[in-house]
Amino acid sequence: MAHAAPLHPMRHRTRATPTPAARWAALALLMGVVYGLWAWAIRRDGGPITTGNVLFGVVSALVFAALMISVHRVAPTLPRELRALSWAAFAGVTFGFLYSLAGASVLRCTAMALGVAAGVFAVTFYRYYTTE
Repeated sequence: MAHAAPLHPMRHRTRATPTPAARWAALALLMGVVYGLWAWAIRRDGGPITTGNVLFGVVSALVFAALMISVHRVAPTLPRELRALSWAAFAGVTFGFLYSLAGASVLRCTAMALGVAAGVFAVTFYRYYTTE
């Protein structure tokens, strides 16, 4: 009797696994929230919480997430040089915007953004070049 089949066979429950696009969208929204909170905190600068600051953070988060999703969707169709350049431009612009909120000069913001973009371009180009 020890080897007898159970009266009710166990039913395996299957879980719906999210698609890679859904995972990227969730990651983009999460990173958008972090970016929006960061932008909101820089703009607030220790002052009171206002509706304008909160709205600024929400809009920044939505724009960041929308741009990240669009770059992620368009980039795979591009050759590796333009693909790396698109991610570098995205990183440079988003970093430059946050850096400009801190009150730095336009030249300093541009130089810092170009530095970040150059680093992202080097890393992404190397990755795309070695994995193709």
